Amino acid sequence: MDPYGDHNRKILSPLDKVIDEQQEQTETVHQDVIKESEFQAKSVLEPEISVDGFKNVTSLVDHLSDLRKQLIKGTAVFLVFFLAVFASINLWFPYVTRGHQLIILGPLEVVKFYMSISVALAFGLSLPFLCHFLWQFVKPGLNERESRFLSLFSPIMLMLFIGGVSFGYFIVNPLSYHFLVSLGAMNFTVMVSAQEYVRFLLMTTMPIGIIFELPIVALFLATIGLLTAESMKKVRKWSYLAIAIISALITPPDFVSQLIVLIPMVLLYEASIHIVVYAEKRSVITD
Repeated sequence: MDPYGDHNRKILSPLDKVIDEQQEQTETVHQDVIKESEFQAKSVLEPEISVDGFKNVTSLVDHLSDLRKQLIKGTAVFLVFFLAVFASINLWFPYVTRGHQLIILGPLEVVKFYMSISVALAFGLSLPFLCHFLWQFVKPGLNERESRFLSLFSPIMLMLFIGGVSFGYFIVNPLSYHFLVSLGAMNFTVMVSAQEYVRFLLMTTMPIGIIFELPIVALFLATIGLLTAESMKKVRKWSYLAIAIISALITPPDFVSQLIVLIPMVLLYEASIHIVVYAEKRSVITD
């Protein structure tokens, strides 16, 4: 036992105790302020990612990955058909040229001719597969009504496209070609190059195939509430004017071709009105 312990013990008065307690509180508050400042700085430099934000980023990455897969599959199918068509040139060549005497103006024009036709035929053959891959990608983002619509009418869209291309190949193209060649033969020696013939053939087939999708487009817009049969009837005159302009743009610059395309386009517009009317009546009955 230290006999001098009481002498070494610090004697604090009540005033000293109060001062010490105030100093301790001040230090505690100061430390809390420092910790809070460090926490705020860390939050600014390293922002936290909320659960919803993380889910959104993950969902976007999944969609992009799915799109990449569908694009790869579509490209692979297209390349397979392209190689098959290009390797069988001698089989489909007579159907493309229709026995016309074509000339080439250079060695590279042969390659351009084969490549252009091969790409067009490969696209037509791979179109069902491309539509299926596109459907697989957009299906998760559609509501039940839109999904049911596309699943039912996708085959019809394909048939309409094929019908439009066939109409251009068997009717528009030969009539326009013979009319223009006969018109030129009156005063000129007509020699058609292979590249110009391909351009003319594609111009009189592919756009017409797209235009034949008009009823399905009108029905889809009516299904999602953006178009009604009454509105189509009100703008009928302006629609005919727009159709005439479109037919003049996508066909060769002769009246015969424009008239041949204009008539089915008008009929398709009228058919679209009746289809939309039928869809509206059916929707009312269903509701």
